[in-house]
Amino acid sequence: MNVKLLSSLLTIALIFSACSTRKIERVSPDETIDLSGRWNDADSKMVAEAMVDQVLSGAWIDNYMRENDGKKPVVIVGLVYNKSHEHINAGTFIKDVERAFINSGRVRLVQASEKREELRRERAAQQEFASNETAKKWGKELGADFMLNGDINSIVDTYKKERVNYYQTNLELSNLETNEIVWIGDKKIKKYINK
Repeated sequence: MNVKLLSSLLTIALIFSACSTRKIERVSPDETIDLSGRWNDADSKMVAEAMVDQVLSGAWIDNYMRENDGKKPVVIVGLVYNKSHEHINAGTFIKDVERAFINSGRVRLVQASEKREELRRERAAQQEFASNETAKKWGKELGADFMLNGDINSIVDTYKKERVNYYQTNLELSNLETNEIVWIGDKKIKKYINK
């Protein structure tokens, strides 16, 4: 076979292989798909569900209400530190926890620091630009009774073509006035990957 013909055939084959189409399909957000063995959306969802079940069934809510004439506790969600070996966006499961707090009707939730600052900037602007009747007043913010914060840790074990990724998410709820820890929860996830 002639070299030019062989070269042309190889070029055409490369062009066709480069133009191959990818198949993309919509799947249910509830379907677990784990391509890499790293932290993913399914892990985030599992952590959120476990933490919500644990924190809302803890004795701290009933204890607080009993000691405060039936008043619901006010919670602020602080930082969740990523101490794992991967980039993990804790915001996805934290938002699920916040949603569950509100939807449960058992606690009240106030904004965390960044959003609280944004609200304060808006309130400041209202003092200058809104009518006196509609401008929101200073000093009316709801103070939190408890702060939720925690961390995500990981351990990786590898041998030849095998790998185990272990994740542990720890959250704790502290009384803002006394610094007493009133609840601790955790969720562990372990993945075995055989390459």
